[in-house]
Amino acid sequence: MLADQLDYIVGVDPHRDTHALAIVHVVSGVVVAEATVLANSDGYAEALRLVEEHAPGRRAFAIEGTGSYGLGLTRFLSGRAERVLEVGRLRRERRSGGKTDSLDAVRAARSVLASERPSTPRAGGERQALQALVAAREGAVNAKRAGLCQLRDLLITTPEPLRSELRLLTRARLLQRLAAARPHGRGDAELRGSLLALRSIARRVLALTVEERELAREIETITRRLAPQLLEQPGVGPHAAAQLVLSWSHQGRITSEAAFARLAGAAPIPASSGQTVRYRLDRSGDRKLNRALHMILVTRKRTHPATIAYIERRLQEGKTDARQTAASSATSPATSTDSSNTDRPWPLDRHRSIVGPGVAPCARGRKLRRCPSCDGCNK
Repeated sequence: MLADQLDYIVGVDPHRDTHALAIVHVVSGVVVAEATVLANSDGYAEALRLVEEHAPGRRAFAIEGTGSYGLGLTRFLSGRAERVLEVGRLRRERRSGGKTDSLDAVRAARSVLASERPSTPRAGGERQALQALVAAREGAVNAKRAGLCQLRDLLITTPEPLRSELRLLTRARLLQRLAAARPHGRGDAELRGSLLALRSIARRVLALTVEERELAREIETITRRLAPQLLEQPGVGPHAAAQLVLSWSHQGRITSEAAFARLAGAAPIPASSGQTVRYRLDRSGDRKLNRALHMILVTRKRTHPATIAYIERRLQEGKTDARQTAASSATSPATSTDSSNTDRPWPLDRHRSIVGPGVAPCARGRKLRRCPSCDGCNK
């Protein structure tokens, strides 16, 4: 238990300009001291000085939002060999317990003591640089997509004969043609305005393409340096590998395959009552990690021979949900990530459930319950 390892726990409720601290004595649960410090280097030093004064001995900091407002304090404390723990989303009792920054700091401290396995903050350094690059690239890709959609919409209403000339061009030639256009020589005001708008969007899309490719190269460079073994796996590209690195963070943060599946939103959780034993996928967790796993599985179903052979074998056995089963086998904590593993006892159906022991899936492949129409799902 964490309470047996510490004498004091320091809860921190961080904000943009200030951080609220509460020092709690572990054994008695008494709040020893409370303070509010500035969210800068001087404030961090003042917080550490206050903690050293009121909490000598074994201590740890419980910080909410170590990846956002609390990141600066986390870096400062980690650089001075202080133990920092990550606090998840707190349950607020606004009506009965009140709501202030000081109370949130106390709740942060006590929530860590109540947890069975407190989390450590995600790693900084190159991983933090990778996160910034991934966020920047995602923004560039979204802006480029929006620009292409806007360009398509404008082309529909472009006056003739320009519309007929442009509609036959490929995307690359269309962008080059519009980027080099000279609309100011046009006599028609409508045509001049449309061409000016098209040129502006085309140049923006081309600039975003260059930006996205530059960021993608840097992402691949850092990913190869941090986890080259990921890129050797079938179906794992640089961007999926980068997301895996960001979510996994560092050795020891995720303690088991089950914990990783729960983080990725691919873990089975109970979803039944009475005699029926049924499970469904947990939809919480890191959705970006879940999307990365999905893209890996889609790629493996197209290009990985072992996955393709597994799907074909299951189809020959009459399993109409073989493709979904292949995907679930790679993400389930109960099995190996090798898609050739056929010992999985509880295959996923095409909806949201996993069959429990003693309950066979419906022969029609739609319901995961015993239905009279197919004689108790025994056909």
